[in-house]
Amino acid sequence: MTESADRGSVFDGVRVGRPATGALIDAGYRTVADLPADLDTLLALHGVGSKAVRLLRQAQVD
Repeated sequence: MTESADRGSVFDGVRVGRPATGALIDAGYRTVADLPADLDTLLALHGVGSKAVRLLRQAQVD
C-alpha cells in the first residue's frame, strides 16, 4: 500500500473518519489495543479530533 492510498474511514472496526484513520496508521498504530492509555495525546496528530478520540475511548470500553 502506498502512502497516498486511501485507507478508508474505519480504524480497527471503529468509524473514526478518513483523516483520523490515516493519522493513526501513519503514527504506527494498527489496532485499538496499540493506542496509548491517554487517548487525549492523539489529539496532537493532524486529522484526529475529539470525536475520533471519543469513539476510540468507547471502543476500548466495549
